[in-house]
Amino acid sequence: MKKLTAAYTLILFLVGFSLFSAQSKNTFEKEKTAISTMLDAFNVAAAKADYTEYFNFFADESTFIGTDATEIWNKKEFMVWAKPYFDKKKTWNFKALKRNIYFSKDGKLAWFDELLDTQMKICRGSGVVEKINGSWKVKQYVLSVTVPNEVVDKVVVEKALIEDALIQKLKS
Repeated sequence: MKKLTAAYTLILFLVGFSLFSAQSKNTFEKEKTAISTMLDAFNVAAAKADYTEYFNFFADESTFIGTDATEIWNKKEFMVWAKPYFDKKKTWNFKALKRNIYFSKDGKLAWFDELLDTQMKICRGSGVVEKINGSWKVKQYVLSVTVPNEVVDKVVVEKALIEDALIQKLKS
């Protein structure tokens, strides 16, 4: 009888654990879809030059890091920098080619990396999003230009003069 009770307990435990794991996996899959939808809408808002909609995707305390080494702004600074582009309808049009999304154990934070089709050819977007008041918001976004290994030496030559000066300035 004890063996039978232990077997039932083990079976109930395994079934319960399996249901919990499946539910957690389904929750993260739903959240992945929500984040992916949000990031796509974020890119569409920029392409449409919808200033208000675009910046509503950022958390109040957030950071944008651009492709130039000097481009690191909090939300308010980025809004000031971007405003003339949005006003002139000369914004950017990024489309995700591939995206990976990962979650913290508690599911309150997620981070992503994506390859983007842009006017600069393939770029990489990466960042952190947080669920705030039921909506996923961008806490940090990093935009990087990808450089194929075959041409990295040429790119380094091209940027050397500009970045050597910046390196010296940052060292002092």
